Order: sequence, then structure tokens, then C-alpha cells
Amino acid sequence: MLSLKGFHIFFIAASIVLSLAVGAWGARQFLQLGSIGGLVMAAIFFLAGLLLTIYGINYFGKLRKLE
Repeated sequence: MLSLKGFHIFFIAASIVLSLAVGAWGARQFLQLGSIGGLVMAAIFFLAGLLLTIYGINYFGKLRKLE
């Protein structure tokens, strides 16, 4: 059974991977079909992946201070 910290770390990592995958899918839609919606989706999800990465780094830093 995962602890709450372990689940949080797993959830952050899974969210980063998912947001980057959706961003890549949107970029592919833009490159193949010229879809502006795909470009917007790619930008939003790549930004979300970046923000989640920053959040994850800050969270790991706080965990190290607590332990």
C-alpha cells in the first residue's frame, strides 16, 4: 500500500507524463492537419507539464526538508 506521500509523487509523475503525451498529440494534429485547435491544445498541455514539473521539484524539496 502506498503512503500518501508515495501516492502524491506517483500522481505528479503520471500527470506530467499524461500532459506531455496530450501535448505531443496536439502538436501532431497541428503538423499533420494544420489544426489551430491542436496547436492551442499542445501549448496548454506543454505548459501544464512544465508547471507540474516545477511543482514536483518544489514538492520534493519540501519532502527533503521534512525528513
